Amino acid sequence: MKRTADFPRHPPPVVGFSDCYTGGFVDAFHAHERGQLSVFLAGSVTVNTRNESFVLGPGQAIWLPANVVHQATCRTDLAFQVVYVAPSLIGADTLPCKMFDASSLVRGLVDEIVAMTFNFDMDKRMSAIARLLVDEVARAPRIADRFLFPSDPRLRRVCEAITAQPGDCRDIDYWAREAGMARRTFTRLFQQEMGMGFAAWRRRVRVVEAASRLATGQSIAEVAFDLGYDNAGSFSTMFHRTFGVAPSTLRVNSLPTPRS
Repeated sequence: MKRTADFPRHPPPVVGFSDCYTGGFVDAFHAHERGQLSVFLAGSVTVNTRNESFVLGPGQAIWLPANVVHQATCRTDLAFQVVYVAPSLIGADTLPCKMFDASSLVRGLVDEIVAMTFNFDMDKRMSAIARLLVDEVARAPRIADRFLFPSDPRLRRVCEAITAQPGDCRDIDYWAREAGMARRTFTRLFQQEMGMGFAAWRRRVRVVEAASRLATGQSIAEVAFDLGYDNAGSFSTMFHRTFGVAPSTLRVNSLPTPRS
């Protein structure tokens, strides 16, 4: 099996790998000279860029443009495929960072690229596969399951702490002090930068975290308790309000899409 550690010195315009990481592994902030398409097969991962945070599970994919600094934190054991695409490939240099559901066509195209040896020729067939993959990434609807980070460094520090520990129950007064602000200033600035209140943003972080945990097989009661809910009922209400379905309907290895 080709793995990302085997990346060749002079690869063709597209090259793909299959890989797996153990739960808890953190791939520290780094960047690639090529665009990166990752398709997740099993497990759950958090991918952070400088401005956004994404929580992904099986069947989902993320495109990261060339030179975008990012970090991956494996929340569970993780199995995935990754394709690196040269910016010279038509359309690849204009694709924005996005998370999306990997269609059967995208998965099939990735399988074809991963199956090739490192020294394959970009003949007519492979060129068509590569172009079609870029086109499919471009047309795939973006999933709104991401967290924007504020530009204010004080608020960003708070948001990063909460996404790292979504079950933390400390109140807004604590976080305002952590940011070095009066509560009123903290509340006003958070609303201004994030387009929603602090409490609403934290609830969203928690339910997305919950969806990821449920998709790996954790029980509703366990997830509710870990994320600071008093009981499974209040958790289920918030989950339904966000996703439009009850948490009991969430199949293992399937993540729902939040309502916008």
